[in-house]
This record gives sequence, structure tokens and C-alpha cells, in this order.
Amino acid sequence: MRLETNPYDRSYIFYNIGLIHRSNGKHTKALEYYFRALERNPFLPQAFNNMAMICHYGDTETTEAWFDQAAEYWKQAITLTPGNYI
Repeated sequence: MRLETNPYDRSYIFYNIGLIHRSNGKHTKALEYYFRALERNPFLPQAFNNMAMICHYGDTETTEAWFDQAAEYWKQAITLTPGNYI
């Protein structure tokens, strides 16, 4: 991470780390990295989509689902790329 100084490129690194945590069932950690990615690049609809999925289906660590928050994240993803998320 110290070698990559471009915020746009760093955002994808954080996004990919979030993907790894999500695939390992560490949803809280994944959300942290998705937020870090969006801080550097707020135009990552895939990060919003993945955050919505975690909120919608529930966090395996807490077994809670946050439908309203999921809807907000999906709205943001749809706003960025209207044709991708039906």
C-alpha cells in the first residue's frame, strides 16, 4: 500500500481486500475496506452493491439484516450505473 499513491488505484486495492474479507465471511471487515475504497473513489458502484448485499442478507457475524441501509447502498450503485443493477 505504501507504494501506491494514486487514490483511484488505492481505492481498487481496498475494494479487493474487501472482496477477500467478504469471501471469508468477515463481513464487518469487508465493510470497513469498502468504506475506505469509497473514501478515495466515491464512484465504485460495485462497492455500494457489495455493501448492500451484506446489509440485505445479514452479517454472518451478527446475523442482522439492515434492509433500509441496503436499499440506500443499492440506490447509490444504481445512480452511478443505471443499467447494471436491475
